[in-house]
Amino acid sequence: MLPLRGKAAEALDGAMDFMVVPGFSRIGYEVRRRMFDWQMPDLAGRSVMVTGATSGLGEAAAIDLARCGAIVHIVARNPDKAEETRVEIQSAAPGAPVSVHLCDLSLTTDIRRFTDAFLKSGDRLDVLINNAGVMPAEREYTDEGFELTFATNLIGPYLLTELLLPRLREGDNPRVITMSSGGMYSSGFSFRDPQLAEKDYKPTSFYAHTKRGEVMITDAWQRREPEGGVTFCSMHPGWAVTPGMSAALPGFHKVTGPILRDSHEGVDTAIWLAGATPAEAPGGTFYEDRRPRTKQRMPGTAGSSEDGERLLELLAGITSGSDAEG
Repeated sequence: MLPLRGKAAEALDGAMDFMVVPGFSRIGYEVRRRMFDWQMPDLAGRSVMVTGATSGLGEAAAIDLARCGAIVHIVARNPDKAEETRVEIQSAAPGAPVSVHLCDLSLTTDIRRFTDAFLKSGDRLDVLINNAGVMPAEREYTDEGFELTFATNLIGPYLLTELLLPRLREGDNPRVITMSSGGMYSSGFSFRDPQLAEKDYKPTSFYAHTKRGEVMITDAWQRREPEGGVTFCSMHPGWAVTPGMSAALPGFHKVTGPILRDSHEGVDTAIWLAGATPAEAPGGTFYEDRRPRTKQRMPGTAGSSEDGERLLELLAGITSGSDAEG
């Protein structure tokens, strides 16, 4: 245990976050974990759904949720990987209740099929963790005509959340947790060109653009939600090593490898948020390492509250049948 407490601990935490490298790396995680004496939450009986749960952060989240006693619903595209993940979860947490749901979150038709079946099942849902995301090496389009990064990272979580809100509102301390990225600090959101069709494809910039959008709609959802309803939070995992990150950013991985977090360290905040009360972790807030963080490091990138509403309306139009360019 580090001796720092109170204002000294807050000052060190803020300094690490400001300097980025110590704050986003394993260094920041380990210092904060000891300094603030983190404990894993008791999630016994809480029903939690995790998207993108067959690898990386999603898989780590599903395992840790089960270890904390949660009823875990994993959402994945590949049935073989989903079954492997289910077995791994139950190996890590024997007896843990785990349900597998197949859904391609880049396709609105598949999201509607899945959510319709889930709502008809009567299964309870207390927490939705929107984790699924992609950063393809080349520009790709879905069968519905949307740019793949935009479809998976922004349309998917938007539509999934909207369709599951009726069930979430019936839950106990219902929460929506959206896994954004520290990369969103480098981007605003373009309403003139939502799918960046006019730009040369760069994986990291397209990814950051959608991750900024995720934070904007999360905040807008919270502003719309009646008091006592669903709590909407966004977060970033710090620099956590995952198969997707290693493949997309091999140079970054090579240079920073020794100080990268593992996936379980990256999802710690999501696990904590799944059990926190609105007083402990208010909605409309961006978190990293269990602490509220700034939503903007570059002037003009965060957007206004009106921009968040505008983005919700844009996505509503797209998912109700507007053309692929939005």
